[in-house]
Amino acid sequence: MRIDSASDALGIYISVPFCRAKCSFCNFASGVSSPATIDRYVGMLCEEIDAAGVTSERLGADLPRFVDSIYFGGGTPSLLAPSQLRTIFAALGRNFEVAGDAEITLESAPGQIADDLLDEAMGLGVNRVSLGVQSFVDRESAAVGRLHTERECVREITRLRAAGLPEVGADLIAGLPYQTAESWNHSLAVASGVGLTHLSVYMLEIDEDSRLGREVLAGGQRFHAHGVPQEELAATLYEQACAMLSQHRFTQYEISNFAAVEHQSRHNKKYWQRAPYIGFGLDAHSMLRRGEGAVRFANPDELKDYVPASRGGQVVLVAEREAFEETIFLGLRMNAGIPTNDLRERFATELVVPCEEAVRELVAEELMLAEDDRWRLTLRGRLVSNEVFGHLLEKVLV
Repeated sequence: MRIDSASDALGIYISVPFCRAKCSFCNFASGVSSPATIDRYVGMLCEEIDAAGVTSERLGADLPRFVDSIYFGGGTPSLLAPSQLRTIFAALGRNFEVAGDAEITLESAPGQIADDLLDEAMGLGVNRVSLGVQSFVDRESAAVGRLHTERECVREITRLRAAGLPEVGADLIAGLPYQTAESWNHSLAVASGVGLTHLSVYMLEIDEDSRLGREVLAGGQRFHAHGVPQEELAATLYEQACAMLSQHRFTQYEISNFAAVEHQSRHNKKYWQRAPYIGFGLDAHSMLRRGEGAVRFANPDELKDYVPASRGGQVVLVAEREAFEETIFLGLRMNAGIPTNDLRERFATELVVPCEEAVRELVAEELMLAEDDRWRLTLRGRLVSNEVFGHLLEKVLV
């Protein structure tokens, strides 16, 4: 049993949990903070990066030093000052060897990446920007607290491509307040024709970790909760995206992600393929090899609790059963699915056989495909993926 990986290269995630405004649907550990707070945070972040070797040794984990992907997520990492970005890259350079062709991604909100920061980022090797667009319809954007308009989004994408950035992606959300099939079609049409190389399509999460989600669950009116479409419409919008984007060279390669092969996100594929990665900063998660197995660990999700010494506070050992479960629910997220021969070679029969029985049941319900020695989700299966994963793992846990 091992961590799956096409290579031994490490992926690094850098959490920058600061925004100009908190969107009502956001359930991430992020918020609005002062420049002084951000500067202190960058200092602690670099301390944590410098301590990575000591931390991994304490956890008995193998920390690769060769890195082929770095992802600045948030929050809105583009709000960093050029000097702060340089400081973080300097810390990474002291501790890791970054591949010359590494994929280096910076998340941003449209209109929130200044010229000097863009120049600095590209000079440091950033070659991919992911924009939190969510909608190209102004009413929908305003309803959830986004600060941009369709015109500003299009202008930003055009500007980034003109600057020579090879990869520019965007996120869209199905199920926003006031969204209709017609307005969603408009967002998809703009997204597929404006020069983007990658698109992520998410269904709005209704949970207690966001202001909008709490209001919807409570049946309230604040945050435009009354305008959130029914779950059935959100599912229809997702199907609409899958059909339309494929006609514009955005091939679906994962439940939420669409791109031509050469534009797929190397960093995100590490998560789904269970390759080693380490996260630095607030609420950052990691998975590294440990002997024949693996170890997962995470940072606190409250800024007041985040100090470099807190690294690895939540530690989970990944034994064979846990590795099998992760292989199933992460591997099935990808359209390529899971090679069944690989499962049989790597995992115990008592884990694989019950899962095979469950797959046959799901194939009969047209939620999965089992062909060409692979298991895959159907479109219907992707729409109810959590239920499919639950059914598969339930058989294993008996």
